[in-house]
Amino acid sequence: MDSSPHAASSGQFMVGGDIPVHRLGFGAMRITGKGIWGEPADPQGARATLRALPELGVNLIDTADSYGPEVSEDLIREVLHPYRGMLIATKGGLTRHGPDVWAPLGRPEYLRQCVLMSLRRLGVERIDLWQLHRIDAKVPREEQLEVIAAMRKEGLIRHVGLSEVGVEEIEAARKHFPVATVQNLYNLADRKSEAVLEYCQAQGIGFIPWYPLAAGDLAAPGSVLSRIAQRLGASNGQVALAWLLKRSPVMLPIPGTSRVEHLRENVGAAQLELSDEDYRALEAAAR
Repeated sequence: MDSSPHAASSGQFMVGGDIPVHRLGFGAMRITGKGIWGEPADPQGARATLRALPELGVNLIDTADSYGPEVSEDLIREVLHPYRGMLIATKGGLTRHGPDVWAPLGRPEYLRQCVLMSLRRLGVERIDLWQLHRIDAKVPREEQLEVIAAMRKEGLIRHVGLSEVGVEEIEAARKHFPVATVQNLYNLADRKSEAVLEYCQAQGIGFIPWYPLAAGDLAAPGSVLSRIAQRLGASNGQVALAWLLKRSPVMLPIPGTSRVEHLRENVGAAQLELSDEDYRALEAAAR
Protein backbone atom coordinates (compact mmCIF):
# COMPACT_ATOMS: atom_id res chain seq x y z
CA MET A 1 0.00 0.00 0.00
CA ASP A 2 1.08 3.60 -0.64
CA SER A 3 3.12 5.06 2.21
CA SER A 4 1.52 8.47 1.55
CA PRO A 5 -2.20 7.90 2.11
CA HIS A 6 -4.72 10.54 1.06
CA ALA A 7 -8.45 10.64 1.77
CA ALA A 8 -9.18 11.73 -1.81
CA SER A 9 -8.76 8.06 -2.77
CA SER A 10 -12.04 7.35 -0.94
CA GLY A 11 -14.01 9.35 -3.51
CA GLN A 12 -16.19 12.41 -3.08
CA PHE A 13 -19.67 13.07 -1.73
CA MET A 14 -21.68 16.30 -1.85
CA VAL A 15 -23.13 16.92 1.62
CA GLY A 16 -26.48 18.64 1.23
CA GLY A 17 -25.84 18.75 -2.49
CA ASP A 18 -23.34 21.63 -2.25
CA ILE A 19 -20.44 20.82 0.11
CA PRO A 20 -17.89 18.43 -1.44
CA VAL A 21 -16.02 16.18 1.02
CA HIS A 22 -13.77 13.17 0.71
CA ARG A 23 -15.80 10.19 1.84
CA LEU A 24 -13.34 9.02 4.50
CA GLY A 25 -13.66 11.49 7.36
CA PHE A 26 -12.53 11.82 10.96
CA GLY A 27 -14.48 11.38 14.18
CA ALA A 28 -13.25 13.75 16.89
CA MET A 29 -14.64 11.90 19.90
CA ARG A 30 -11.29 10.33 20.84
CA ILE A 31 -9.37 13.60 21.23
CA THR A 32 -10.91 13.90 24.70
CA GLY A 33 -10.28 12.12 28.01
CA LYS A 34 -11.29 8.66 29.17
CA GLY A 35 -15.04 8.18 28.99
CA ILE A 36 -15.14 11.09 26.48
CA TRP A 37 -14.76 13.29 29.55
CA GLY A 38 -12.26 16.08 30.12
CA GLU A 39 -8.94 16.82 28.46
CA PRO A 40 -7.07 14.16 26.43
CA ALA A 41 -4.40 12.14 28.21
CA ASP A 42 -1.92 13.27 25.54
CA PRO A 43 -2.92 16.83 24.57
CA GLN A 44 -0.01 17.33 22.18
CA GLY A 45 -0.74 14.01 20.48
CA ALA A 46 -4.37 15.06 20.00
CA ARG A 47 -3.28 18.40 18.53
CA ALA A 48 -0.79 16.70 16.23
CA THR A 49 -3.52 14.37 15.01
CA LEU A 50 -5.76 17.32 14.13
CA ARG A 51 -2.88 19.12 12.40
CA ALA A 52 -2.27 16.05 10.24
CA LEU A 53 -5.82 15.97 8.85
CA PRO A 54 -5.39 18.56 6.05
CA GLU A 55 -2.16 17.03 4.74
CA LEU A 56 -3.88 13.63 4.61
CA GLY A 57 -6.81 15.11 2.69
CA VAL A 58 -9.36 14.56 5.44
CA ASN A 59 -11.89 17.39 5.08
CA LEU A 60 -14.94 15.99 6.90
CA ILE A 61 -14.61 16.23 10.68
CA ASP A 62 -17.41 15.06 12.96
CA THR A 63 -17.58 16.34 16.53
CA ALA A 64 -20.21 17.23 19.15
CA ASP A 65 -20.65 19.74 21.96
CA SER A 66 -20.91 16.76 24.34
CA TYR A 67 -17.44 15.40 23.52
CA GLY A 68 -15.51 16.42 26.62
CA PRO A 69 -17.96 18.19 26.91
CA GLU A 70 -16.73 21.14 24.82
CA VAL A 71 -13.13 19.86 24.71
CA SER A 72 -13.32 18.46 21.18
CA GLU A 73 -14.81 21.62 19.66
CA ASP A 74 -12.29 23.82 21.51
CA LEU A 75 -9.32 21.80 20.23
CA ILE A 76 -10.66 21.80 16.67
CA ARG A 77 -10.91 25.57 16.69
CA GLU A 78 -7.48 26.00 18.27
CA VAL A 79 -5.75 23.82 15.68
CA LEU A 80 -7.81 24.11 12.47
CA HIS A 81 -9.65 27.44 12.43
CA PRO A 82 -10.56 28.98 9.93
CA TYR A 83 -11.22 25.52 8.40
CA ARG A 84 -10.35 26.34 4.78
CA GLY A 85 -11.81 23.60 2.57
CA MET A 86 -13.05 21.61 5.57
CA LEU A 87 -16.54 20.70 6.72
CA ILE A 88 -16.77 20.78 10.52
CA ALA A 89 -19.92 18.89 11.47
CA THR A 90 -21.06 19.05 15.07
CA LYS A 91 -23.96 17.69 17.10
CA GLY A 92 -26.16 18.74 20.00
CA GLY A 93 -28.97 17.38 22.12
CA LEU A 94 -27.12 15.36 24.78
CA THR A 95 -26.16 16.42 28.29
CA ARG A 96 -23.20 15.04 30.22
CA HIS A 97 -23.13 14.09 33.91
CA GLY A 98 -19.82 12.24 34.04
CA PRO A 99 -17.56 9.86 32.09
CA ASP A 100 -19.53 7.65 29.68
CA VAL A 101 -22.83 9.19 30.88
CA TRP A 102 -25.06 10.64 28.15
CA ALA A 103 -28.62 11.93 28.60
CA PRO A 104 -30.79 13.29 25.76
CA LEU A 105 -32.34 16.71 26.21
CA GLY A 106 -34.49 17.91 23.33
CA ARG A 107 -36.20 20.94 24.82
CA PRO A 108 -36.26 23.63 22.10
CA GLU A 109 -34.48 26.23 24.23
CA TYR A 110 -31.69 23.76 24.99
CA LEU A 111 -31.23 22.80 21.33
CA ARG A 112 -30.97 26.50 20.49
CA GLN A 113 -28.38 26.92 23.24
CA CYS A 114 -26.42 23.95 21.81
CA VAL A 115 -26.23 25.61 18.40
CA LEU A 116 -25.34 29.07 19.75
CA MET A 117 -22.60 27.72 21.99
CA SER A 118 -21.13 25.54 19.23
CA LEU A 119 -21.05 28.59 16.96
CA ARG A 120 -19.06 30.43 19.61
CA ARG A 121 -16.67 27.59 20.39
CA LEU A 122 -15.98 26.78 16.75
CA GLY A 123 -15.62 30.45 15.86
CA VAL A 124 -18.10 30.45 12.97
CA GLU A 125 -21.23 32.42 12.07
CA ARG A 126 -23.03 29.38 10.65
CA ILE A 127 -22.64 25.66 11.26
CA ASP A 128 -22.38 23.92 7.89
CA LEU A 129 -23.71 20.61 9.25
CA TRP A 130 -25.45 20.44 12.61
CA GLN A 131 -26.81 17.07 13.70
CA LEU A 132 -29.41 16.24 16.34
CA HIS A 133 -27.56 13.74 18.52
CA ARG A 134 -30.77 11.98 19.57
CA ILE A 135 -34.51 12.62 19.31
CA ASP A 136 -35.55 13.02 22.94
CA ALA A 137 -38.48 10.71 23.68
CA LYS A 138 -39.52 12.94 26.62
CA VAL A 139 -40.11 16.01 24.40
CA PRO A 140 -42.68 16.15 21.57
CA ARG A 141 -40.78 15.36 18.38
CA GLU A 142 -42.43 18.19 16.47
CA GLU A 143 -41.07 20.74 18.95
CA GLN A 144 -37.52 19.49 18.37
CA LEU A 145 -37.88 19.50 14.58
CA GLU A 146 -39.54 22.92 14.53
CA VAL A 147 -36.77 24.68 16.43
CA ILE A 148 -34.15 23.10 14.16
CA ALA A 149 -36.09 24.29 11.11
CA ALA A 150 -36.28 27.78 12.62
CA MET A 151 -32.51 27.90 13.25
CA ARG A 152 -31.86 26.78 9.69
CA LYS A 153 -34.20 29.52 8.40
CA GLU A 154 -32.34 32.06 10.56
CA GLY A 155 -29.05 31.06 8.96
CA LEU A 156 -27.49 29.57 12.10
CA ILE A 157 -27.38 26.14 10.42
CA ARG A 158 -26.67 25.41 6.75
CA HIS A 159 -27.49 21.70 6.64
CA VAL A 160 -29.17 19.39 9.16
CA GLY A 161 -28.34 15.81 10.06
CA LEU A 162 -29.94 13.26 12.38
CA SER A 163 -28.39 10.53 14.51
CA GLU A 164 -29.71 7.12 15.60
CA VAL A 165 -33.00 7.35 13.72
CA GLY A 166 -35.21 5.06 11.68
CA VAL A 167 -36.76 5.68 8.27
CA GLU A 168 -40.05 6.95 9.74
CA GLU A 169 -38.21 9.55 11.80
CA ILE A 170 -36.20 10.72 8.79
CA GLU A 171 -39.38 11.14 6.78
CA ALA A 172 -41.01 13.07 9.62
CA ALA A 173 -38.01 15.40 9.81
CA ARG A 174 -38.01 15.96 6.04
CA LYS A 175 -41.41 17.63 6.40
CA HIS A 176 -39.58 20.41 8.29
CA PHE A 177 -36.17 20.59 6.54
CA PRO A 178 -34.00 18.66 4.08
CA VAL A 179 -32.03 15.92 5.85
CA ALA A 180 -28.44 16.04 4.59
CA THR A 181 -26.95 13.19 6.65
CA VAL A 182 -27.90 10.37 8.97
CA GLN A 183 -25.43 9.06 11.56
CA ASN A 184 -26.28 5.58 12.87
CA LEU A 185 -24.33 2.71 14.41
CA TYR A 186 -23.20 0.57 11.48
CA ASN A 187 -20.23 -1.68 10.78
CA LEU A 188 -19.39 -5.15 9.51
CA ALA A 189 -20.61 -6.73 12.74
CA ASP A 190 -23.70 -4.55 13.36
CA ARG A 191 -26.04 -4.14 10.41
CA LYS A 192 -29.29 -3.20 12.16
CA SER A 193 -29.43 0.06 10.19
CA GLU A 194 -29.46 -1.66 6.79
CA ALA A 195 -32.92 -0.33 5.92
CA VAL A 196 -31.87 3.21 6.87
CA LEU A 197 -28.75 2.93 4.70
CA GLU A 198 -30.82 1.75 1.74
CA TYR A 199 -33.23 4.65 2.24
CA CYS A 200 -30.36 7.16 2.44
CA GLN A 201 -28.78 5.77 -0.72
CA ALA A 202 -32.08 6.04 -2.61
CA GLN A 203 -32.56 9.64 -1.41
CA GLY A 204 -28.96 10.83 -1.81
CA ILE A 205 -28.56 11.37 1.95
CA GLY A 206 -25.07 10.93 3.39
CA PHE A 207 -24.83 7.97 5.77
CA ILE A 208 -22.24 8.38 8.55
CA PRO A 209 -21.57 5.04 10.28
CA TRP A 210 -20.35 5.53 13.82
CA TYR A 211 -18.18 2.85 15.45
CA PRO A 212 -17.07 1.91 11.91
CA LEU A 213 -14.07 -0.22 12.90
CA ALA A 214 -15.96 -2.71 15.10
CA ALA A 215 -15.80 -6.20 13.66
CA GLY A 216 -16.40 -8.46 16.68
CA ASP A 217 -15.71 -12.14 16.05
CA LEU A 218 -15.08 -11.35 12.38
CA ALA A 219 -11.65 -10.01 13.38
CA ALA A 220 -10.56 -13.18 15.21
CA PRO A 221 -7.32 -14.86 14.10
CA GLY A 222 -7.99 -17.08 11.10
CA SER A 223 -11.29 -15.34 10.27
CA VAL A 224 -12.24 -14.29 6.74
CA LEU A 225 -11.46 -10.68 7.65
CA SER A 226 -8.02 -11.42 9.06
CA ARG A 227 -7.14 -13.70 6.12
CA ILE A 228 -8.08 -11.01 3.59
CA ALA A 229 -6.16 -8.38 5.58
CA GLN A 230 -3.06 -10.58 5.70
CA ARG A 231 -3.21 -11.27 1.96
CA LEU A 232 -3.59 -7.57 1.13
CA GLY A 233 -0.89 -6.47 3.56
CA ALA A 234 -3.45 -4.40 5.46
CA SER A 235 -4.82 -4.21 8.99
CA ASN A 236 -8.21 -5.62 9.97
CA GLY A 237 -9.43 -2.07 10.52
CA GLN A 238 -8.37 -0.99 7.04
CA VAL A 239 -10.28 -3.87 5.48
CA ALA A 240 -13.37 -3.06 7.58
CA LEU A 241 -13.23 0.56 6.37
CA ALA A 242 -12.65 -0.47 2.76
CA TRP A 243 -15.71 -2.73 3.00
CA LEU A 244 -17.81 0.22 4.23
CA LEU A 245 -16.60 2.47 1.40
CA LYS A 246 -17.46 -0.22 -1.16
CA ARG A 247 -20.84 -0.91 0.47
CA SER A 248 -22.49 2.33 -0.68
CA PRO A 249 -21.59 5.58 -2.49
CA VAL A 250 -23.31 7.59 0.28
CA MET A 251 -21.21 5.97 3.04
CA LEU A 252 -19.06 8.45 4.99
CA PRO A 253 -17.02 6.57 7.62
CA ILE A 254 -15.49 8.67 10.40
CA PRO A 255 -12.94 6.53 12.26
CA GLY A 256 -11.51 8.36 15.25
CA THR A 257 -8.17 8.36 17.02
CA SER A 258 -5.85 10.64 18.98
CA ARG A 259 -2.64 9.27 17.45
CA VAL A 260 -1.12 10.36 14.13
CA GLU A 261 0.14 6.89 13.22
CA HIS A 262 -3.34 5.41 13.72
CA LEU A 263 -4.85 8.25 11.67
CA ARG A 264 -2.46 7.49 8.80
CA GLU A 265 -3.41 3.83 9.00
CA ASN A 266 -7.11 4.67 8.86
CA VAL A 267 -6.68 7.00 5.88
CA GLY A 268 -4.69 4.27 4.15
CA ALA A 269 -7.94 2.31 3.88
CA ALA A 270 -9.06 4.76 1.20
CA GLN A 271 -6.49 3.26 -1.18
CA LEU A 272 -7.39 -0.34 -0.39
CA GLU A 273 -9.44 -1.82 -3.21
CA LEU A 274 -11.44 -4.88 -2.23
CA SER A 275 -12.24 -7.30 -5.02
CA ASP A 276 -15.88 -8.25 -5.53
CA GLU A 277 -14.95 -11.72 -4.31
CA ASP A 278 -13.46 -10.39 -1.05
CA TYR A 279 -16.43 -8.07 -0.59
CA ARG A 280 -18.88 -10.96 -0.96
CA ALA A 281 -16.86 -13.15 1.39
CA LEU A 282 -16.97 -10.48 4.10
CA GLU A 283 -20.67 -9.93 3.44
CA ALA A 284 -21.38 -13.63 3.84
CA ALA A 285 -19.31 -13.89 7.03
CA ALA A 286 -21.04 -10.84 8.53
CA ARG A 287 -24.49 -12.25 7.86
